Amino acid sequence: MGKLIQFRNIVKDFDGQLVLKGINLDINENEFVTLLGPSGCGKTTLLRILGGFLSPTEGKVLFDNVDISNIPPYKREVNTVFQKYALFPHMNVYDNVAFGLKIKKEPKDVIEQKVMRMLKLVGLEEYRNRKVTEMSGGQQQRVAIARALVNEPKVLLLDEPLGALDLKLRKEMQHELKKIQQEVGITFIYVTHDQEEALTMSDKIVVMREGEILQIGSPTDIYNEPINEYVANFIGESNIIDGVMLEDYLVMFEYKKFNCVDFGFQKNEKVDVVIRPEDLDIVPTEQGKLKGTVKSVLFKGVHYETVVETRSGTSITVTMKVSGEKPVINERSNERMSANDFYLDVNDIKELTEADIIARADAQAWNPDTDTFVSIHRVEYEISEKNGIYPVTFSTQAGTSVTVNMIVTDENRIVSSEYQEEIFAVNIFKSVDDIKESMTLTTDLKTWANASAWSLEDDSPVEITEVIYDFDSENIVPGEYEVTFKTEGYQYKIDTTDYYEVGSVVGLDFTPDDIHIMSKQGSY
Repeated sequence: MGKLIQFRNIVKDFDGQLVLKGINLDINENEFVTLLGPSGCGKTTLLRILGGFLSPTEGKVLFDNVDISNIPPYKREVNTVFQKYALFPHMNVYDNVAFGLKIKKEPKDVIEQKVMRMLKLVGLEEYRNRKVTEMSGGQQQRVAIARALVNEPKVLLLDEPLGALDLKLRKEMQHELKKIQQEVGITFIYVTHDQEEALTMSDKIVVMREGEILQIGSPTDIYNEPINEYVANFIGESNIIDGVMLEDYLVMFEYKKFNCVDFGFQKNEKVDVVIRPEDLDIVPTEQGKLKGTVKSVLFKGVHYETVVETRSGTSITVTMKVSGEKPVINERSNERMSANDFYLDVNDIKELTEADIIARADAQAWNPDTDTFVSIHRVEYEISEKNGIYPVTFSTQAGTSVTVNMIVTDENRIVSSEYQEEIFAVNIFKSVDDIKESMTLTTDLKTWANASAWSLEDDSPVEITEVIYDFDSENIVPGEYEVTFKTEGYQYKIDTTDYYEVGSVVGLDFTPDDIHIMSKQGSY
């Protein structure tokens, strides 16, 4: 198949907003090509540029190696079918299909022959005299397709033509469209945000996002070998797990090594591992490569979507005491000052400095008029290496001061022998204003609690991936709240025909062919 259409560095700018960012794409003769992506990704804009309804800001469109960028729509060998079929309501089916041929002044017998051939192709021979307003949505769409095809274009452009149909009819028309394309033997370029449509009909899928092409390939390639996490998630359900490519054909995830079919990565490169739900099998635990607990089961009509948790992660919970206290006010010096009670581990006392105390108490002073910080001049306290409550007073040079408590306790840490990791955090004292004014509360909670985790095998840091709390930060009131910090857990979705009880322990099995490796570079 030769190249029929070539997009070369197509850029489209609408009032300073880049909608297409240098698109390069080749489309062959007789291909069914789908432009797939979410709303606003630029797929319809690219289609309209090919149809001649829009001009590119930069770049050119080649059709049979001829630049058609400045050729008007009616002189291009393309026809378009839109979601709104734009049929003539005062005409019957025959006259709608024949309209373009009559404009071209073709002989009546030629028109009759061509129109009836098209109506037979779309299964509407018996409806030639029916008013289009008396036809169903699916029938109207067939009329629109026949009207476009009767002009014998080299390319048919379809802009979400099934969007107005119900689910059952849409599925029927997907197969009909593919059949029609194969029978007429011309190029179809189809725009949709529906992944199933793209997978069902296409010879080639072009996945787009924010004006750029992320991946081009056959439905099988796109589905089985997505280039990054965005494509994997957009094109279907995926289990995506952090992994390390140890060497060609060998990957490690969940701290275990697995054979795979991928190669060409750097040794020890961090990667994303994709396993599709239908590629996982639930087996007895002793037969599984992984072991987990069934967390939920959802009936999907022809199968069960079963979620199995193989690793819950290591978690630690702290108490956050929120007060409604306001800053200390020193009218004479025009200063404000605040600080919070805070926790200390006994082991921290030996290396405790004034800077540590100021930071842990979040002690600060400021001028309310200029909103500039005032230095804390003095930190007064007495402490011993045992559990207890110890007052500490912070003062400025002008005499503004505030006293809070240092609460010394045993370390708050959790050790997981199962996952060979440890997690640590301290209880938190904060004011209502601290919580309400936080711009990145999840990050701040980690910082305030000094939350951290690490591997017991090599002391390497382990990421805390989840911070769990049940309060509304914008409407928080004084009181005590629990905050939980958790390292990464793993859950897998599996498509099963058998039902498994929630809470049952099962094994998960898969083959090297079921594992697909993606580079983490450019995942978003």
